[in-house]
Amino acid sequence: MSRPVAVVTGASSGIGEATARRLAAEGFEVVCAARRLDRLEALAKEIDGRAVTLDVRDDASVATFAAAIPECRVLVNNAGGALGVDPVADANIDDWQWMYDVNVLGTLRVTKALLPLLEAGGAGAIVTIGSTAAFVVYEGGGGYTAAKHAQNALMGTLRLELAGKPVRVMEIDPGMVRTDEFALNRMGGDQSKADAVYQGVREPLTADDIADCVTFMATRAHHVNIDRLVIRPIAQAAQHKVVREK
Repeated sequence: MSRPVAVVTGASSGIGEATARRLAAEGFEVVCAARRLDRLEALAKEIDGRAVTLDVRDDASVATFAAAIPECRVLVNNAGGALGVDPVADANIDDWQWMYDVNVLGTLRVTKALLPLLEAGGAGAIVTIGSTAAFVVYEGGGGYTAAKHAQNALMGTLRLELAGKPVRVMEIDPGMVRTDEFALNRMGGDQSKADAVYQGVREPLTADDIADCVTFMATRAHHVNIDRLVIRPIAQAAQHKVVREK
């Protein structure tokens, strides 16, 4: 019996990598998608999945990727990220452009390309990794919060437009998650600044925590649509309220 296919974007590290492992353990054939093929191939071998190169910012890459996927039961839109913490007055336009292209247009490109397969299977599910930045703004986060607000609007609109069709549209909005690359990339590779984001925070969320939620949502009965799941570590009561131990 063939395994249902799950596509995970941004699967070369962090939440995407952890999600690929969890879905594989649940019996899915996982298509691991990202730019770094060497990492994908190692992961795919480990979980008996497939490694396919994908750059969500590139139309041609997305088209080639979609052509290589004959079927899809679950799409996890995980590729995304943040760059910089500049105030709006000093905004780096290139950073804002990158964040919008990856988080918003990247999600759009992949979702649009795989939607026919999700519908054709009769029981499709889309799980998009958003952020609490999708509904709360904060100083230094203008570009990222704007992108995540837009990504949330995209998913909400899609849910309305797909009403009556066999595709669930779900979103996970995590708060503080500590992974190897997210904060480091945002801080331009400065490890000390990346570490400072989590300094004193007892048990921030991990990639496995989010992967657990993705798997839970994707494996519910198909009539169950979890529109939005907000998850934070217990040390973070709100975007601006984080308990840090001395």
